[in-house]
Amino acid sequence: MIQKTTGKCVSDWITEFDSLLKKEKSSSNTDRLKELSFLLGFDKTFQNPYVVMRKKAGELYLKGMNCSKELKSGELTDWNGWIKVQTVPIEPEATNHKAMVISEIDPDVLVLQEVEDKTSLDEFNNSILPKFNCAPFSECVLTPNSEGKGREQALLLKNGYQLESIKIHTIDDSGSATQELLEYEIQSPKGQSIHLLSSYFYENKFDKEKAFEIRKKQAYQVSVIYKMLQMRGKINIVVAGTLNAPSYCNSLAPLLQKTDLKDICKNKTFNVDFDEGKDATYFRLGAYRMGVNIRQEDYLLLSPALFLNVKSSGLNRKGVWPEKRPNWRIYSSIWNMEHAASLHPGVWGEMLL
Repeated sequence: MIQKTTGKCVSDWITEFDSLLKKEKSSSNTDRLKELSFLLGFDKTFQNPYVVMRKKAGELYLKGMNCSKELKSGELTDWNGWIKVQTVPIEPEATNHKAMVISEIDPDVLVLQEVEDKTSLDEFNNSILPKFNCAPFSECVLTPNSEGKGREQALLLKNGYQLESIKIHTIDDSGSATQELLEYEIQSPKGQSIHLLSSYFYENKFDKEKAFEIRKKQAYQVSVIYKMLQMRGKINIVVAGTLNAPSYCNSLAPLLQKTDLKDICKNKTFNVDFDEGKDATYFRLGAYRMGVNIRQEDYLLLSPALFLNVKSSGLNRKGVWPEKRPNWRIYSSIWNMEHAASLHPGVWGEMLL
């Protein structure tokens, strides 16, 4: 009798807990949720910032980064409770395809944007990349930004390239949630200095006029920083990142038209698989070039000295899912949007320093 009563109590508590979660937040509801959490044992929490959840044979397993074994959910393991999810789930296939793109390019210096956190970045670098014959990067630096959306920027280096310094520049004072500009000073194996400006410009699909104004201010601020580096005698300068507008957009004019920066897709070495069918001879407004008819939002801009020393360059979009025309060659293991490596292609360049 006691066991049945206890079981009914637990069932009632769970039902009440679920119903309170659906109601508006109030102090009384919060207090009651705390009481129910204690009664149900949810107060026994583990402060693991990063875990991996896997389904095996229809059952759920939880694994932390430093755990030697996986815990199976169930009464015996006392694995019942709640997990606060910071980001949406990512398909393992998508992560693998991202690693495949990077392994094909195999850069010495890699800029990543929209990175979740340092722990997942380290796992990707140390565990996922080696599966695809890509040596891990010796330096792996993630810098949080003020946007507050869990889309951080990261720099990865190997083969003798070393990070000398990082500067964070605020390039927007509008009060909107935007990202800072990151200025990396990198030393090459031969001791030459490279200044890399990693930027992620503002985007707002619901208020395009506001986005335009903010982006134009951001572009101007980046152009000022670029010109100041030139005044200090720096010649090896790169501006890289998602600028969230095509090259003809006036919001990017301060950067693309008012400086001597060169877009790597205009270099004679730039190589990419063309679109399939008749799109191979078509040049859509805002595309990278003829036969590459995806909207350009990602840029690799080089100072004149670097642009002249480009040995090879290109764009890898094998991990990007084509929703509609144009179509291009992708990995055969990508079956839908969820399996795609990213919405963004990998833009790369090899330079003689």
